[in-house]
Amino acid sequence: MFHKEGAKIILITTVLVAIGILAADELISIVWLRMAIQIIGLIFLILILQFFRNPKRYTNPNDDYVIAPVDGKVVVIEEVYEGEYFKDQRLQVSIFMSPINVHVTRYAVNGKVKFSKYHPGKYLVAWHPKASTENERTTVVIENRVFGEVLYRQIAGALAKRIINYAEEGMQVIQGADAGFIKFGSRVDLYLPLGTKIKVNLNQTVKGGETLIAEK
Repeated sequence: MFHKEGAKIILITTVLVAIGILAADELISIVWLRMAIQIIGLIFLILILQFFRNPKRYTNPNDDYVIAPVDGKVVVIEEVYEGEYFKDQRLQVSIFMSPINVHVTRYAVNGKVKFSKYHPGKYLVAWHPKASTENERTTVVIENRVFGEVLYRQIAGALAKRIINYAEEGMQVIQGADAGFIKFGSRVDLYLPLGTKIKVNLNQTVKGGETLIAEK
């Protein structure tokens, strides 16, 4: 299954690769060069297909838990000052997505969307300390029955050129449901209340919609 945000890119890539393979067959007489061009085209198509894959995830929505919003590796667990919305100290958990990870964003908690804002910005590498405040990003706050307000931030990386965010203020959202997509590399930051019990470790690989991040 592929994510709907990739439909146009997948169609265009498939058509171009098919044309390239047929053209190489007709125009290139050197066997090894023809095969090399055709294989490179097929590899490129496979990379595009794997990037936009949207595997089924089995989430059992539960207000007592925060789950991973994306696939990737935990690169930050620390207490920080969140200055855009809360303007106080929060626990930050950041997940970095490499180009080979699934890039679907999923809601980490159930609740009502209280805040949703897009920020244009730079394209620093996703692990750069200033990426969360200077890169292109979206900030979403969900009010949850148990945790109160939980903020997550989709952050573009050096390759990401478009962030898709489905959260709109006033929406009721379900944990694990599709919240958006980040095209070509990125990271997601979670900001949780102080005292929240973090259940993951630095450098741990997590799976969006399934891995337990925190509990009360």
